[in-house]
Amino acid sequence: MLPKNVKVFAYSGYKANERPVSFIMDDRRIEVRSIVDRWYGIEHDYYKILGDDGKVYLLKWHRLLDLWFVVKILEKMGKH
Repeated sequence: MLPKNVKVFAYSGYKANERPVSFIMDDRRIEVRSIVDRWYGIEHDYYKILGDDGKVYLLKWHRLLDLWFVVKILEKMGKH
């Protein structure tokens, strides 16, 4: 069931949780191969990432609560 709360390991440079590096979902670690897109809301940051498993994930970081969620999983780029 989505959205699903996940543990994210993020790079923190000039700001906290600047970009996700990997995350754990269902006891499996998924490395971020690339960030396809990102955008920022009032309370949330969104990252569309390509995982090392070939799937595309939409991650949401709730900045105020410091929680990460997988919002959507695409089997391949361009597929819903």
